[in-house]
This record gives sequence, structure tokens and C-alpha cells, in this order.
Amino acid sequence: MKRLATVALMLPVLLLGCQDDASSAPRYSTGGDPTDSPCARVVSAIGYVDLLLEPKGQEDRQRFEDAVIGRLAEARGITLQFGARLPASLKGDVAALESATAGLARNDVPRERQVTLLRQYRTAADRIVAGCR
Repeated sequence: MKRLATVALMLPVLLLGCQDDASSAPRYSTGGDPTDSPCARVVSAIGYVDLLLEPKGQEDRQRFEDAVIGRLAEARGITLQFGARLPASLKGDVAALESATAGLARNDVPRERQVTLLRQYRTAADRIVAGCR
């Protein structure tokens, strides 16, 4: 009887430890908290990338140096982590941004392809930013 009482008292603690919550979600980026606002995190990552990008319409002048590639990789990680929690209307744009950054986050992609992917990234990023307002 004593064993049964002990198990009964411990069961809620054990079950609580097995619950899936935001803190156990996959992490693809550093800093922040998995419970942060998804829009705030993704929009912030997009803004951080934009600081190193040539102005819109001048993507063919973009230099894809390590700093740019690194920021695009970070934006990819944050989008992988938080993108599924963005408004449902942005699902296609999240997929497009993830697809574009899959190539942009690598330094072995031919330049012509990088420019094309950057244009795709920008279109999706602009829609995400607008949809999160």
C-alpha cells in the first residue's frame, strides 16, 4: 500500500516532465526564447539581414561575403524555429523564405543562382513583414 501511495504521488511529477512545450521545440538559432513572439523574431531576423543587403532592385550588385551568408543562415534558422507559428496566411511565404535561404546560407552556390534566390528571399521577406504588422 505504501508503494502505491508513493507512485500515486510521483505520477503527476513524471507526467509533467514528459509534456511537450515551447521550451522543448527544436532550436535552430541562438539567443531569445522559444516562447518569443514568432512575428517579432522572424521580422527582426529579416531586418538584421537587410542591414547588409544592397537596396531592393540592385540584387545583381550584392556581394555574398561571409557576413551576408551568416546572417541569411541565421534568418533561416529563426524561420525554421518560429515560421510554423506565424499567421496561417503566411505559410507559403515562410516556405519560400526557407527555400531561398537554404541556398543563400551556403557559400558554394553559383553567383547567378544566389542573385535569383536573393530576389525570391526578398519577395517572401517583404510579405512576411507586411503580414506580421
